[in-house]
Amino acid sequence: MDVIVVGSGIVGASTAYHLCKKGIATLLVETNHTGQATQAGTGVIHPWPFPRDTPADWDFKLAAATHLPHLMNELDQDGHPPGYEITGSLSVQTQGSRSAFELMDSLSRREGFETMGHVHRLGPGQARELFPLLNEHDQGVHIEGGARLDGALARHALLEAAQERGLHLRAGQAHLLWENQRVSGVQVGDEHLRAPVTVVAAGAWSAQLLSPTGVQLPLFPVRGQMAHFTLPGQQTRTWPGVRFGDHDFHALAFAPNHVATSGTRRPEAGFTHQATVTELSQLLDTALQTMPGLGQACLSRTRVGFRPATHDGHQLLGPLQDAPGVLIATGLDSQGLTLGPFQGKVAAQLALGEPTGLDLAPLRPDRPTQAP
Repeated sequence: MDVIVVGSGIVGASTAYHLCKKGIATLLVETNHTGQATQAGTGVIHPWPFPRDTPADWDFKLAAATHLPHLMNELDQDGHPPGYEITGSLSVQTQGSRSAFELMDSLSRREGFETMGHVHRLGPGQARELFPLLNEHDQGVHIEGGARLDGALARHALLEAAQERGLHLRAGQAHLLWENQRVSGVQVGDEHLRAPVTVVAAGAWSAQLLSPTGVQLPLFPVRGQMAHFTLPGQQTRTWPGVRFGDHDFHALAFAPNHVATSGTRRPEAGFTHQATVTELSQLLDTALQTMPGLGQACLSRTRVGFRPATHDGHQLLGPLQDAPGVLIATGLDSQGLTLGPFQGKVAAQLALGEPTGLDLAPLRPDRPTQAP
């Protein structure tokens, strides 16, 4: 093998796809951890940077915003529908709608933001016309280029397309092989699988994988609990995604009559995979406060996932000085479905020694950080 990828979430699947597309002999290890963020994620796609972002984050997000629709169209044209659809997005807030509009409108006019499309300010009642569950007097901003992505479908599409291009798969718990002062591959069961480069894209479990080498990644799991609803008699396919600025809360509609919410945040929970009554109660309270029209909906299911978070809030992307032979690609927290496909592309470029056109030094996984 030329490259081994550990992790089959959106980042690992994208890495494998971009490698196989170039004819690189690639093996992907499916670790199948319970609570994988890709499977649980809501799927609101709003990739564009904001003025508060660092220069490295700004450039990365802008490139990701351009890359994502091209990749999704490529998969679709190849016969692997990825569950991606541009539906527009709403930013709803009780105050400051004018300043929010001015910010988004000014960004949409800048070079590199073409995928954002038109930005419209919505007065009272107009937001509800687009997303009927909202409060009658809600106002906000509509961003034409906002989209939704089904993480499970996108992952499946990437893996199928990669397999058609020669991807090898293994399922099981991976352990890094440490030989001659470097990582030489992985052990899965009784198999020793070797390659010059191993990409660790195992999400929140990446730190555990690296720990035996003596490397302590500044990464930890954040448990999130999401809720899904069905609305009998409603047709939700054309509804936009919604961000509630006053609550740091999101909602996303799927066909034919489903709505999903963003999740709670429990960094203290570790890898405890359980849906708690307290978290569900908080989630439902926020959902009803922001979307009173949910009052007659049916709670169809809850999901629990573990987001890979970092101590400084920035992703981990690049090589490790103390573990030659390894590349790290993780740490996207709640933006995994938005930025993960592009992080996978960049990881593939790094594995091949290709230029990325980005300043990745501030994102190196062994940069100095301080634990909270």
